[in-house]
Amino acid sequence: MQAHPRISFEDTSVAFSYKSNAALRKANFIFSLVNHPWISSIAIGSTRLALKLHLPVEGLIKKTAFDHFCGGVSIDNCDDEIRTLSRYGVGTILDYSVEGEASETGFDQTLEETLRTIRKAKSNPQGIPFSVFKVTGLADMELLEKIQRQDALSPAETEAYQRVQKRVDTICQLAHASNIPVLIDAEETWIQEPVDALAYEMMARYNRGKAIVFNTYQLYRKATLQNLKDAFREASAKGYHLGAKLVRGAYMEKERARAAEMGYEDPIQPDKAASDKAFNEALEFSIANLHQMAFMCGSHNEQSNLYLTQLMEQHGIPGNDDRVWFAQLYGMSDNISFNLAKAGYKVAKYMPYGPVRSVMPYLFRRAQENTSVAGQSSRELILIRKELQRRRSA
Repeated sequence: MQAHPRISFEDTSVAFSYKSNAALRKANFIFSLVNHPWISSIAIGSTRLALKLHLPVEGLIKKTAFDHFCGGVSIDNCDDEIRTLSRYGVGTILDYSVEGEASETGFDQTLEETLRTIRKAKSNPQGIPFSVFKVTGLADMELLEKIQRQDALSPAETEAYQRVQKRVDTICQLAHASNIPVLIDAEETWIQEPVDALAYEMMARYNRGKAIVFNTYQLYRKATLQNLKDAFREASAKGYHLGAKLVRGAYMEKERARAAEMGYEDPIQPDKAASDKAFNEALEFSIANLHQMAFMCGSHNEQSNLYLTQLMEQHGIPGNDDRVWFAQLYGMSDNISFNLAKAGYKVAKYMPYGPVRSVMPYLFRRAQENTSVAGQSSRELILIRKELQRRRSA
């Protein structure tokens, strides 16, 4: 099967068309930093220490990594970036990235902020086509772990879980009423089962006419491809649409370390080739079953995105079909996002936002991810420098 003739992920003039020269130079600085693991490690350690000592570093962080990877400190601060992306045909998924709010008050605050993102999306569905939340933003992890182990819950824990169910339903109910699809992000394997159960309960309730609630499938897990197929069969049997976000995964080191420590089978695929194979098979399965599902390809892998465009062409599915979306993180893989959008595909960027200090765990993960994923920061750097050179020569 030949590559789609309209797609080239090498076209940096399209990839960085929304960035000024200053923004591009900042990106060059950031990816140069994370391209050297030892420098990146020192920078992360120093920043953590400075924040712990309450040194005045937030302004510096905001002008560098925060501005590159995040939309703003509040939902309304993201407006300029949302408008900019929208001009180039790229949607925004507002992602409230405050972490560690492990209290009932914190869970309720996350609920209210998530509802705000849905209301904002309703006012601008072209610019903000999806909403998103993590169940761990609304529930205690120990409670979810206990439910997965099928331990008996105390009366207080039962009441706490009922509040979790109510929060999730409140979000999905508003998403359905607003006609804004909502993505439920993936979690670690040891709490994923109750998250799945909540997702399927919401799908059965709100996905009758079309996919509004989307569950996330981490294909670097051995069991995930079969889980996706089982979920589709159940949706078909019960008469609702499956919503699926396909990703490779985010917790590999943590998953493997826990499996080794606790003596159970490693749930992660043995190597990258196995993950890639599972991901491609999930794309094939989803495309073949579009009559009863919608899905998002959440990937920074150029070959996976290209393969999906080929599958769509092979099956006669137009690029602007609402049931097929591509998504990348804000500040990363612009060569994929903007070239896909220009070719007429449905594309969205995950845009984290929140107070600088609260979003730091997210920023640390981005730095570590770009440092550890083979070739990720190098690829970003090559493209950024190629565009800087092109602009200098123009």
